[in-house]
Amino acid sequence: MADLVYPPVIFTVKAFWKYLGLKFDFRGQEHLPHAGKGGGAVLAINHIGYLDFALAGTAALPMKRYIRFMAKREIFDHKIAGPLMRGMHHISVDRSAGSSALAAALRALRSGEIIGIFPEGTISRSFEIAEMKSGAVRLAQGAGVPVIPVAVWGSQRIVTKKRKPDFKRHKHPITVIFGEPIVIPKGADIAAEEVKLKEAMLALLHQAQANYPDDPRGQWWAPVRLGGTAPSPEHVQREYEEYKVAKAAEAANRVLNDPKNEKE
Repeated sequence: MADLVYPPVIFTVKAFWKYLGLKFDFRGQEHLPHAGKGGGAVLAINHIGYLDFALAGTAALPMKRYIRFMAKREIFDHKIAGPLMRGMHHISVDRSAGSSALAAALRALRSGEIIGIFPEGTISRSFEIAEMKSGAVRLAQGAGVPVIPVAVWGSQRIVTKKRKPDFKRHKHPITVIFGEPIVIPKGADIAAEEVKLKEAMLALLHQAQANYPDDPRGQWWAPVRLGGTAPSPEHVQREYEEYKVAKAAEAANRVLNDPKNEKE
């Protein structure tokens, strides 16, 4: 497929990285299918900041591959981001009707594209790997392509959930590591393969954190496990459960207060 939008976006993103003065540590790109050899793959990436997709895409450039990301429909509805997302052939995901996105992703994989997925579904505020959905494994198995675990670390220091963005020139270290491809056999147990994928992602994340040059102790951007002050996974889970209860109560109140129900 023609890529008229991706190259100028990459140029702009690289200029932005230069402005921020980021210090990159990219590893494992050799695990990606090279453009000359082709071949599709699913990238399963941990999610800690809003720039994870751009950083993973930048790290893949030495292999001359563009990553097509699966992203929520709301981004495609944005008047500026939407045309760019469509121009780069990313895939819109409507969470209320995901079958069309799944079909589009399978077509892209079978045609040799690399699809990027965040299996956690949202940014992990604990900066640990949260509960994962099985989409990455199912896609890889369905398309007959490998799933490649990926760890991103340091991006949360620039812009992440519930934190004010920091776009000053701080020269933050950024790590992206691509792991060895995992082949999902036909008929393999999805749950077991999901465990295998999460273990691989955890190992890469811990590697990135262990080699990170800045001390995490006492830092908001580091997990409790490393002595940081980020919310613990248990705290984040409690918040999420409370959020679900509140949303359910709101929905129930809307139904009860709907004038149509009174007429009936």
